This record gives sequence, C-alpha cells and structure tokens, in this order.
Amino acid sequence: MEKNTYYNPADLAKFGSISEWQPEMGRKFFDYYGEVFKDGALSEREKALIALAVAHAVQCPYCIDAYTTDSLQKGADEAQMMEAVHVAAAIKAGSALVHGVQMMNKAKEVSM
Repeated sequence: MEKNTYYNPADLAKFGSISEWQPEMGRKFFDYYGEVFKDGALSEREKALIALAVAHAVQCPYCIDAYTTDSLQKGADEAQMMEAVHVAAAIKAGSALVHGVQMMNKAKEVSM
C-alpha cells in the first residue's frame, strides 16, 4: 500500500528538469553544483557528509535521500553519517540558543 506524502520520493529523479523553464540558469547551476562536489581541498566523501548534515539542518527530504545514498557510495559508514547529523543538530540548536542573547538584550532594554 502506497502512502501519500507531500514530498514524492519520485520527484528527486526529476531534479535535472529544473532547467526546463530557465535553461541558461539551470546549466550554470548544474555546472557550479558539479564543480563544488569534485575532489578538492575536501574529498568527495567529506563533501557528501557535509551535504548530508546540511540536508538535515534545512530539512530537505530529497537532499537527505540523495546524500544518504551518496555518502554510502563515497565510502562513509553509518556512524560517520549519524555523527554528521549530530553536528548539524548541535549547530542548529546552538544557533537558536545564541539568539537568546538578542532576546535578553531586548528584554533588558524594554525593562529599563
């Protein structure tokens, strides 16, 4: 039995079609995207793990699917992948908490 979801997993395979309505910008994006993920100062495996962490931080189910597969194909193991997710979670939590300083500043300003 197929479950209806807002995000259709089959749509991930259609990612390349985003160029359809704007071919020039699509081509430029995919050229850039491809260049970013090549081996460089960081390995392709490291970049896949970063992408996996970011995918969780921005909560993109398509990206999570894509970079789970990519990380495994590039040689990452489950422990490395979960650790990357925890890094993303810690940064996301920390970024929410550090904004508490702004709240504290504003509360002090209003209270004076």
